[in-house]
Amino acid sequence: MQYISTRGSDDKISAAQAIVTGLSKDGGLFVPDSFPHISAEKIVELATKPYYERAAYIIGLFLTDFTEDELLEYSAQAYSTRRYTENRESGFSANEITPLHQLNENVYFLELWHGPTGAFKDMALQIMPRLLTASLKKTGENRKICILVATSGDTGKAALNGFCDIEGTGIMVFYPRDGVSEVQKLQMTSQKGDNVNVVAVEGNFDDAQTGVKNIFSDEGLAGELNKERFFLSSANSINWGRLVPQIVYYISAYCDLLNENKINNGEKINFCVPTGNFGNILAAYYAEKMGLPINRLICASNRNDVLTQFINTGVYNKNRPFFTTVSPSMDILVSSNLERLLFEISGKNGDTVSSYMESLSKDGFYKIDSGVESELGRIFSSGFCSEEDTMKTIKDTFDKNNYLLDTHTAVAYKVLEDYKKETGDESISVVVSTASPFKFSHAVLNALNPCAELKDDAGLIDKLSTLTGCTAPKPLADIKNEKPRFDETVKVDGMKESVLKFIRRQ
Repeated sequence: MQYISTRGSDDKISAAQAIVTGLSKDGGLFVPDSFPHISAEKIVELATKPYYERAAYIIGLFLTDFTEDELLEYSAQAYSTRRYTENRESGFSANEITPLHQLNENVYFLELWHGPTGAFKDMALQIMPRLLTASLKKTGENRKICILVATSGDTGKAALNGFCDIEGTGIMVFYPRDGVSEVQKLQMTSQKGDNVNVVAVEGNFDDAQTGVKNIFSDEGLAGELNKERFFLSSANSINWGRLVPQIVYYISAYCDLLNENKINNGEKINFCVPTGNFGNILAAYYAEKMGLPINRLICASNRNDVLTQFINTGVYNKNRPFFTTVSPSMDILVSSNLERLLFEISGKNGDTVSSYMESLSKDGFYKIDSGVESELGRIFSSGFCSEEDTMKTIKDTFDKNNYLLDTHTAVAYKVLEDYKKETGDESISVVVSTASPFKFSHAVLNALNPCAELKDDAGLIDKLSTLTGCTAPKPLADIKNEKPRFDETVKVDGMKESVLKFIRRQ
């Protein structure tokens, strides 16, 4: 299998080259030139396998320049149970890796937060460093690589954890100074390791993401880094090596429902995904293209409802107020991975995608044509959730079901319930649970006890555990003992110089 750019350039490259490069020279994102098919019989067979074997097989369908033995080794290492090294905790606390929690007769929560940083980003970022270092060898690249990450909270820590002390790499994370929770901030700024750096950006996530994209396209900077024997790549989901492991857990969830006799083979189900940068729900769309029986993909937004409006109207418009919410990982107005979806639903028309992206950059909006909009509506539904409803959903779900939601999963559950009321669709539905509630203890505690006056800090993790009787994941419970190592803050136009200083220290 080869990879092409969403902007329509004719160049085709291998999977290893796509992972190493991260972003196409024309500014587009790499996508496979075709999609493999997974049969109903193969899904039944995968249902008998542990998660790491499912992952090795599915990833191998896309990374055809990797051997089966290589992928089995990397998957077994990434999706193992908890273990510790000097500067990094890795592995998963749940033997099932991605357990399903049944809430009622037809609603399940797919818990993707049992990895070392308490968020779904671990599902990809525990295996991606292994894929990247192997790709460097396969492509004959002998320079060191600097991973640049813009994060709205969870990607940063997961990437720092995954790449910590990986030979031949450095990793630099930019986060919006006032746009992450205190736990997320402490997780990042206390990261150990000699090859890591964390910098706050004055602005929101979109500002940080734009700054990183501009750095990638800066040819002068690339030349300066080359003199230092470094080049840049990404661990955001714009990198195919980050996105492809996310396809696995959708297929795996279907396998688990089959194993529990909750569905019949071939029965279509819904997935409702809290969505910001669009990579998570895009992975579900790719699973459907492979043949996974999916009825609807329900895109859940918070108050920053740019994606909801796009799916409902066909107009993407970032010219709107930006809101800082209790679900910060979704506080995004420019969803990078949407470009990959546009490429597929426009019939792989790179010129069309380029025109959309040019309009977005120039005018802040674009409108898709009726044919593209029809394909979008074929499988996607959408909705958004207010701050008040997010908090109410957390409290109601805990009071009625003794099940604790984080602020992002609560958005998705409320949107799913609204969708069901509107459509009458009673299909089995899986809410993708993207983070441990203990990562957002301040908001969750406020939801459970609105009258409480709480200082937002890591000490609230213990308070939430005591109040609910739920045990916090050990890496989060221990975070209160960590001290920040990094305190640099830059403006967007200072990000480039910050990268150069970091590289020169390596």
